[in-house]
Amino acid sequence: MALAAENASSIEPWTTDAEHRVAGLEVVLLKQIYVLPWSQFLYAEGSSDQVRAVFTTHDLLITGTGLSSLLSGFAAQQITQIREPARTEKFGAATGPRITTLTVKHSSS
Repeated sequence: MALAAENASSIEPWTTDAEHRVAGLEVVLLKQIYVLPWSQFLYAEGSSDQVRAVFTTHDLLITGTGLSSLLSGFAAQQITQIREPARTEKFGAATGPRITTLTVKHSSS
């Protein structure tokens, strides 16, 4: 069962599926959507305020607060969707994990 965590009562601002290994990660930006296959995932690194996830073709840079559990989701490849926050969501008073920016860049070859 997928756990959506997008509202204030939820624990995390991304969606995971702990019961199944998912085939890909959907990255939803305000003006574009990427679908990255987990088979292309190389590694993730970071801390509670910044996470970098590297796929063979793209790098994701996620900043915010309370992002440590996001690293666990990458390690288990259980994240199904991660969303760029709307402008109003960036400045609202929220508790718990929060994404402030999400950037996708093509990897350098």
